[in-house]
Amino acid sequence: MEKRSKILIILLVLVLIVMIEANLFFVRGLSPKELDDVHPDIPCTRQLIKQADVLWIIPKYNGNSIADNKTWCEEIKSKKKTLGLHGLYHTYEEFNTNESKVYDIIEAIEIFEECFGEKPTMFKPPQLKISPENKKIIEDLNMTLKTTFNSVVHKVYHCNDSGALSNEFISAF
Repeated sequence: MEKRSKILIILLVLVLIVMIEANLFFVRGLSPKELDDVHPDIPCTRQLIKQADVLWIIPKYNGNSIADNKTWCEEIKSKKKTLGLHGLYHTYEEFNTNESKVYDIIEAIEIFEECFGEKPTMFKPPQLKISPENKKIIEDLNMTLKTTFNSVVHKVYHCNDSGALSNEFISAF
């Protein structure tokens, strides 16, 4: 292959990469904003909650159930946001084990329902990791599973700014 053809191919690849990145930037800008790690024991600014369209709720963080804090439950409900279930305890790769977590998932759903008066329709595992067995449980419960692709096409903030990327970086991109 002659030198000119190689340069043309490299330029085409670079243009394609730039176009993909521009489209992703555009899609993320228009997609609903999400907020992970929402629980009364995790500090979260009012601004983060206000700007988010979807709140990912941890039902039982550090052993404290959201259902025990009725005032908080009512305050979150009053914001009229889309709410999703974000694990049960939010421990490291909580649902990425070979053992079934059906009882944890059911407990998480029950706590969520006690707090908000409705069952969750979406589930996002902590650290976006879920085993095939637990994925099947979520599907059998007719819940939409959100994983890595969801985080790529949406701006996903974290209440305590503890994500792999800072909330400031997420805002910019």
